[in-house]
Amino acid sequence: MLKTHTCGELRAEHVGQEVTLAGWVNRRRDHGGLVFIVLRDRWGLTQIVAGADIAAEAHRTAESVRGEYVIQVRGIVRARPAEQVNPDWPTGEIEVEAHEIRILNTAKTPPFYIYEDSPVDEALRLRYRYLDLRRTRMQRNLILRHKVVKFMRDYLSARGFLEIETPYLFKSTPEGARDYLVPSRVHPGKFYALPQSPQQLKQLLMVAGYERYFQIARCFRDEDLRGDRQPEFTQLDLEMSFVERDDVLDLTEGLYTAMVRSVAPEKKIITPFPRMTYAEALERFGTDKPDLRFGMELVDLTALLAESGFGVFSRAAKAGGQIKAIVAPGCADYSRRQIDELTALAKAEGAKGLVTLAYRAEGVKGPAAKYLSVEEVAAIADRTGASTGDLVCIVADEAAIVGAALSALRLHFRDVLNLADPDLLAFGFVVDFPMFEWDEETQRWNAAHHPFTMPRPNDYASMAADPAAVASEAYDLVCNGYELASGSIRIHDPRIQTDVFRILGYEEEEAKARFGHMMEAFSYGAPPHGGIAPGVDRTVMLLAGEKTIREVIAFPKTTKAEDLMAHAPSEVSEEQLRELHLRIVLDEEEAA
Repeated sequence: MLKTHTCGELRAEHVGQEVTLAGWVNRRRDHGGLVFIVLRDRWGLTQIVAGADIAAEAHRTAESVRGEYVIQVRGIVRARPAEQVNPDWPTGEIEVEAHEIRILNTAKTPPFYIYEDSPVDEALRLRYRYLDLRRTRMQRNLILRHKVVKFMRDYLSARGFLEIETPYLFKSTPEGARDYLVPSRVHPGKFYALPQSPQQLKQLLMVAGYERYFQIARCFRDEDLRGDRQPEFTQLDLEMSFVERDDVLDLTEGLYTAMVRSVAPEKKIITPFPRMTYAEALERFGTDKPDLRFGMELVDLTALLAESGFGVFSRAAKAGGQIKAIVAPGCADYSRRQIDELTALAKAEGAKGLVTLAYRAEGVKGPAAKYLSVEEVAAIADRTGASTGDLVCIVADEAAIVGAALSALRLHFRDVLNLADPDLLAFGFVVDFPMFEWDEETQRWNAAHHPFTMPRPNDYASMAADPAAVASEAYDLVCNGYELASGSIRIHDPRIQTDVFRILGYEEEEAKARFGHMMEAFSYGAPPHGGIAPGVDRTVMLLAGEKTIREVIAFPKTTKAEDLMAHAPSEVSEEQLRELHLRIVLDEEEAA
């Protein structure tokens, strides 16, 4: 080894010892006869002192080094003078008196500071990701990620789970997003697909009798990206046999409760995790992934305002829509510009507009106030709990649009009013999701979760007659406005699976071509089973207090699915294309 100790290891008890350190020059200060170097490695920082009167050659070398040079230092650990102790460093009581310094490698001037976490354009950070990863923030995040994954492995292993790897090259399956396809060289015209999740494979492991399986699985989805979504991501994939829904939820709650307390003890959690139905989540919060850290729940005003003289309300109610509101405390003095911003947020979610009522001391203000009776204004305040100084935001439209618009406004107020405790992780489970969703474009039913999800037992008998009314055994773990995990009890009965395929419009031959291996496996004695797949990236993002999962992934893609460091995706040679029996054909717009 080129070092006897790390840069985060030395303490007062090491004073007088000869040590050898190696790392990067974090900072350098030249005081003439003395040169101070802050040496950095993955474990921390140590101050090096090179004196001309102590070791002339080491001092000359210290004068020549620059930031990010890689050096080796041999010297004696000394106690710092009391007035120079750095309480912010674990090594702040000592310094190393350099007797020998070797330059192991020089370095160009980095495009941004490594030694401080000053703001840097993200594109520049991704272009030089290997430098960005040297920074304290990124190292802290990746160390946290390691701890999370290790805890998951240890927790499940102690409870009888086996870690089993499943293949990356598999069959294209309907998981709700586009597959990444891999052409086969030895089978011209045929393709593998990278797994959107190991869904079928983990069910087959249950058929195989392993009963408790998990893996830290890489998953791939060719979909539009955002802050909490990447084309390739990591999930804790687990499956259990002979279980019901609450068994899976209890295991997940136990895992997350213990994990947070172990790897992020500064975070607060509330146990037991609340459980609500999908319908209740939409009713109270307008979304199936609510942030439970604060109130501001949606208030239903439909019955109250269905006969209102204000046409916006009455027309929505007569059309079968909803009229709902949220109350923004202390926002009655919002300016016209601020109201316009709120309206734009609502319209971005499909709403035709936003009605605002500002309850001020001198009366109720807002463009719609003059169309409402005094009794209606008072009734709205009574129903919503609004008082003087509050702003009531009302949306009247189709139920889905009302929920989406008010949910977006609720999160906006959360951020601008600091309503949510940043150190609180408010976990919750959402259950009883719809089994099917109607697709207007294709005029067919789609699986709301995936086609292997078990319908709720009480709904199965009426499934063929009224698919829209069927609830499934699907469930989500949510936290602070994010979906952290999704899972379900699976279908293990071939008869039920065939009925589900029929509702989804799969003819017998198509179902056999797509899922014949699954159906055949089920015929050999499949146990009742279910599982869940927590997202590792989102989990670490929340634990680290970051806003995007790119900050907790070593080498992420941009929102355009590009790797700015390696310049991927990239073109390939004609020879490679010929080997794969492929030819690139661009339409006129793409060619331009």
